[in-house]
Amino acid sequence: MGIEDLVNQGKKFLDENKDKIEETLKSEQAEEVSDDVLDAAAGFVKKVAPDSIDQHVDGARDAIDKHIGNE
Repeated sequence: MGIEDLVNQGKKFLDENKDKIEETLKSEQAEEVSDDVLDAAAGFVKKVAPDSIDQHVDGARDAIDKHIGNE
Protein backbone atom coordinates (compact mmCIF):
# COMPACT_ATOMS: atom_id res chain seq x y z
CA MET A 1 0.00 0.00 0.00
CA GLY A 2 1.46 3.30 -1.08
CA ILE A 3 1.03 6.86 0.10
CA GLU A 4 -1.56 7.52 -2.57
CA ASP A 5 -3.68 4.62 -1.31
CA LEU A 6 -3.51 5.96 2.25
CA VAL A 7 -4.50 9.44 1.10
CA ASN A 8 -7.43 8.04 -0.86
CA GLN A 9 -8.58 6.00 2.15
CA GLY A 10 -8.37 9.13 4.31
CA LYS A 11 -10.42 11.12 1.81
CA LYS A 12 -13.02 8.36 1.64
CA PHE A 13 -13.23 8.21 5.44
CA LEU A 14 -13.70 11.99 5.66
CA ASP A 15 -16.40 11.97 2.98
CA GLU A 16 -18.29 9.11 4.66
CA ASN A 17 -18.09 10.63 8.15
CA LYS A 18 -18.28 14.37 7.46
CA ASP A 19 -21.36 14.91 9.68
CA LYS A 20 -19.96 12.94 12.61
CA ILE A 21 -16.61 14.73 12.38
CA GLU A 22 -18.30 18.15 12.32
CA GLU A 23 -20.45 17.20 15.31
CA THR A 24 -17.40 15.98 17.24
CA LEU A 25 -15.41 19.13 16.48
CA LYS A 26 -18.25 21.25 17.89
CA SER A 27 -18.62 19.23 21.10
CA GLU A 28 -17.89 20.32 24.68
CA GLN A 29 -15.18 17.65 24.95
CA ALA A 30 -13.43 19.00 21.84
CA GLU A 31 -13.61 22.50 23.35
CA GLU A 32 -11.90 21.38 26.55
CA VAL A 33 -9.19 19.37 24.81
CA SER A 34 -8.51 22.02 22.19
CA ASP A 35 -8.25 24.75 24.82
CA ASP A 36 -5.66 22.74 26.74
CA VAL A 37 -3.65 21.93 23.62
CA LEU A 38 -3.81 25.46 22.23
CA ASP A 39 -2.85 27.00 25.59
CA ALA A 40 0.13 24.65 25.88
CA ALA A 41 1.28 25.32 22.32
CA ALA A 42 0.91 29.08 22.69
CA GLY A 43 2.75 29.00 26.01
CA PHE A 44 5.62 27.05 24.47
CA VAL A 45 5.97 29.45 21.55
CA LYS A 46 5.91 32.44 23.91
CA LYS A 47 8.73 30.90 25.95
CA VAL A 48 11.05 30.32 23.00
CA ALA A 49 10.15 33.27 20.77
CA PRO A 50 10.78 36.98 21.35
CA ASP A 51 8.18 38.79 23.46
CA SER A 52 7.41 41.02 20.50
CA ILE A 53 5.39 38.23 18.84
CA ASP A 54 3.23 37.32 21.86
CA GLN A 55 0.33 39.32 20.44
CA HIS A 56 0.50 37.35 17.17
CA VAL A 57 0.66 34.05 19.02
CA ASP A 58 -2.47 34.97 20.99
CA GLY A 59 -4.25 36.01 17.80
CA ALA A 60 -3.40 32.76 16.04
CA ARG A 61 -4.47 30.73 19.09
CA ASP A 62 -7.83 32.53 19.22
CA ALA A 63 -8.41 32.17 15.47
CA ILE A 64 -7.85 28.41 15.64
CA ASP A 65 -9.99 28.09 18.75
CA LYS A 66 -12.98 29.64 16.97
CA HIS A 67 -13.11 26.61 14.65
CA ILE A 68 -12.93 23.88 17.31
CA GLY A 69 -15.40 23.23 20.08
CA ASN A 70 -18.57 25.04 20.97
CA GLU A 71 -17.38 28.41 22.27
